[in-house]
Amino acid sequence: MKQEALAQALGTNQQAISALENSETIDDEKLKQIAKALGVSVEALKNFSDEAAINYFNNFYDNSAQGQILNNSCTNLTFNPLEKLIESYEENKKLYERLIQAEKDKVEYLEKILKDK
Repeated sequence: MKQEALAQALGTNQQAISALENSETIDDEKLKQIAKALGVSVEALKNFSDEAAINYFNNFYDNSAQGQILNNSCTNLTFNPLEKLIESYEENKKLYERLIQAEKDKVEYLEKILKDK
């Protein structure tokens, strides 16, 4: 998840998230909020290590590559479906905003026509 997305979920800004990432400690209440936003437990955050994450993805990639060789097929991997969901949400939000603005413009135009008659 990008810092901007986490910041939006927590009601703060990207700089605050960057500062949290660089801090030595995070208070329990803030950690609960972050865990909720990420959809993981507080324990998962406390026990997180870069090495474990790298091993997980390396093993995932190795197993996927073996499956491709055995099945002789291609597989599209999505490593962060939550990020894709957030991107889709943002795109839909922009489209709705454009639609609302178009409707407002249409109403304004029709009101202008009615006034002129």
